[in-house]
Parts: sequence; structure tokens; C-alpha cells
Amino acid sequence: MTISHPTTPLVAILRGLQPTEAVAVAQALFDAGFRALEVPLNRPGALDCIASMVKLNLPGTLVGGGTMLNVDHVEAVYEAGGRLLVSPNCNPAAIRRAADLGMYCAPGVATPTEAFAALDAGAHALKLFPAEMIGHGGLKAMLSVVPAGTPMWPVGGVTPETMPGWVKAGATGFGIGGALYTPGVTIEQLSERAAAFVNTWRGLAA
Repeated sequence: MTISHPTTPLVAILRGLQPTEAVAVAQALFDAGFRALEVPLNRPGALDCIASMVKLNLPGTLVGGGTMLNVDHVEAVYEAGGRLLVSPNCNPAAIRRAADLGMYCAPGVATPTEAFAALDAGAHALKLFPAEMIGHGGLKAMLSVVPAGTPMWPVGGVTPETMPGWVKAGATGFGIGGALYTPGVTIEQLSERAAAFVNTWRGLAA
């Protein structure tokens, strides 16, 4: 089974997104260079948002769910067309089911124990959460023990200004929430914020 990997490892966390704005928000983020869109399931309308964004057929873009805590969440997101699992925790059963369905899995981990449990279950990337608690030192320590090449994505409090320090510590991508999208943000504001993140990432990747 072929797993689609995000061509740009920046995940837009769209907490509180409404179905009526999902298409416009997804298009703006795509135009700015984002290629991974996550709608957390702990807000109403998340599955409708995912379904609407999937129908846009944005080239090279992974759409899926966040706060995916169990196998039922995996099944619901997959049925809506989502092919990306993001979670704040490490639930091996959920990761395993999502991987079996061909979804790209980026579960949350905060310790080496969780990191190895996630990888054993089929995770493709590790979401370091909460990043503020783990810190650069925690990321470096984690990188010293996980398999070489494991994608490590800090999530929590990430801004364009903090990205260089994380990359220097070994981060290979990011999940970006409130500094990018909050309910009520205009498309113009969203586009400006998204461009700042993408431009910073491209500069660091170069």
C-alpha cells in the first residue's frame, strides 16, 4: 500500500474551523504552500470540514483529522476522505488501524517510551507535544535514540521566530496552530501568516 507523505512538513492545525469556511481556508493555505491540513475532532463540524477539503483535490496535499484518540475516530476520518492521522497522544491501536488503512500517521509523543510504541505501531512521523515542555534538549535526547531519519515535528507554541531554534535542535517539520489559524481570522490574515511560516521553512530547508 502506498502512503502519501506531505511534500512540505508543515501541518496546519485548524481547530474550530467551520464547514462554511473550510474550502476558502484550505485554498488559502494551499496557495501559501501548506500541504498538510488537520482539523481537530474535538470541535463540532470537523468531519464535514475534512470532507469539504478533500473534495477540493488539492495536488500533493494531505487532509485529515487531529485529536484522533481511538479507532472510531480513525474510521470516521477515513470515511470522510481524510488520509492523515494526528493525535496529542500515543494510542497504538489507533495508529495501527490508520496505518493499515494507508493513512499517514503523526501521533503525539513526549517520551522515548511513547516514541517507540508509536513507531512500533506504524507511525510515520512523531509529533512532539507539548513542545514547550519537551524543549530543544528533549528533542536532541529523543533523536539520539530513535531510528535515524525519523521525522520529528514539534507542536505547541510554534511561531516563525521559534522555528530556527527547533530546526537547529533537529526538528524536521512542525504542527502549527494558534499562530496560524484561530476562528474569526480573515482569509487575508491567514494568507499572511501562512506565507510567513512557509517562507521561514523554505529558508531553513535551503
